[in-house]
Amino acid sequence: MTRDRLSNRRHLAVWFPLLPIDRLGSARPEGPFCLIDRCANALRLVAVDTEGLRLGLAPDMTLADARAQVPELEAWPHDPAADRAFLDHLVEAFGRFSPMVAGDDPHGLMLDVTGCAHLFGGEAGLMRTVSLLAERLGLDARCALARTPQAARALARFGPPGEVVAEGGDRVAVRRLPVAALELTAADTQALRRAGLKTIGEVDDRPRAALAARFGPTFPTRLDRILGLEDVRITPVRAPAPVVADRLLMEPLTTTEPLETVIADLLAEVEVELQTRLSGARRFCLTVFRVDGHARRIGLGVARPTRDVPAVARLFRERLAALTAPLDPGFGIDHLRMEALDLQRLAPVQVDLDTTAGDAGALDALIDRLAARLGPEAVSRLRASNSHLPERASRRIPAVHCAGKDVGLWPERDPQSPPLRPLHLFDPPQPVEVMSPVPDGPPVRFKWRRVTHRVVNAEGPERIEGEWWRRRGGRVRDYYRVEDEEGRRFWLFRAGHFGDLPPPRWYMHGLFA
Repeated sequence: MTRDRLSNRRHLAVWFPLLPIDRLGSARPEGPFCLIDRCANALRLVAVDTEGLRLGLAPDMTLADARAQVPELEAWPHDPAADRAFLDHLVEAFGRFSPMVAGDDPHGLMLDVTGCAHLFGGEAGLMRTVSLLAERLGLDARCALARTPQAARALARFGPPGEVVAEGGDRVAVRRLPVAALELTAADTQALRRAGLKTIGEVDDRPRAALAARFGPTFPTRLDRILGLEDVRITPVRAPAPVVADRLLMEPLTTTEPLETVIADLLAEVEVELQTRLSGARRFCLTVFRVDGHARRIGLGVARPTRDVPAVARLFRERLAALTAPLDPGFGIDHLRMEALDLQRLAPVQVDLDTTAGDAGALDALIDRLAARLGPEAVSRLRASNSHLPERASRRIPAVHCAGKDVGLWPERDPQSPPLRPLHLFDPPQPVEVMSPVPDGPPVRFKWRRVTHRVVNAEGPERIEGEWWRRRGGRVRDYYRVEDEEGRRFWLFRAGHFGDLPPPRWYMHGLFA
């Protein structure tokens, strides 16, 4: 997180006090209900439903005391991993309100909604929409909006529900909260109360030096942050994209046919921003939000930076048609977001009179279409690697990750000379039995796959040393290009020197066309 004393940002805190209970939905039983976990050799209540709270139960009570007070109480074991997974789902669902969403433990979310409120009719409309979504998901939620995340968190958890603090009003709003909103240790909170300090305002009126001497040097900083005097930026779960376009629909889409029009409109907005930046994007991400809170992200990569709206819209059309799990609109799609990622400079290009604009990128356009239809991993290119060993000299990478001809530095070769490497390589090399008249000479006969071949022509050796800097660098190799009586050409090598232990062995590494 970064500190900023002068920013005028807006943060929305959303707290789900009964999240472990609410996530169970209709599966939870009727009547008083709680979740328990073992703590200090005793079963204690972790979460209690509203009926249990009304009967006087509270978290951290022992199960024995709770059962003595409410005999009909039903208890289930607590599953923290399920709570975390459900909160991750809520991060995606509430991401419709801002690209910057962070978890706010326990059982909360923090959204940086700076510049987002106008999409929902202002800050009051934003709060209503957030509460409505929580209600649709069956969640009990408490929200607050303030300048700093610490102030918004304190107001959501310890203040009146749904409070929207005006610009510059954080300090006044927080001063009336109890000292428990500072979320200190139980001993420090009790010490403040014994000193007669019941509210944060009473603590704020005391000299900072005296507070630091009693509660530690970090206490004044904590107090300033919760009062809105010092801003600390949140760290979002997913870094926000540099270019984002949102579209809120007045009527939810119950079919996917109109999506193409909305996607084209979003891409047009993205194109304007990219043109302003003289940039193109290598990746695009479409997020589809449904009215029931479900969100789905659909990514798309291109081989070179682009801001061509028709081309990207066509790729999205093919990507949607090729999805393994088709896009389900559910009860309706009411919000779409288009993000442009991995920006690179894309200045205007002067086209020659004897060429067309699409010639230079024809291969990249083909790669983009194939990757959109078959998936990015299905279309690959070879990138040169820093190794002399043939099996390590190149590696396959998704073609959309190669910008233009960015495929490494391949060794230069005279196109008129015969090929030094076969088109077909065996990985790993296959062992063969070889007969050679002299220990270091070429083979005159070899047996491979139960077939004996007599060599009529041989060229070599070409020596490749083992990579000694690797843990298993291998032995020295002497390669030979050989031709048998039927004109078939093979690439053999001898691994090791004569006199070494173990003795050298011959391998078949490739076939020439």
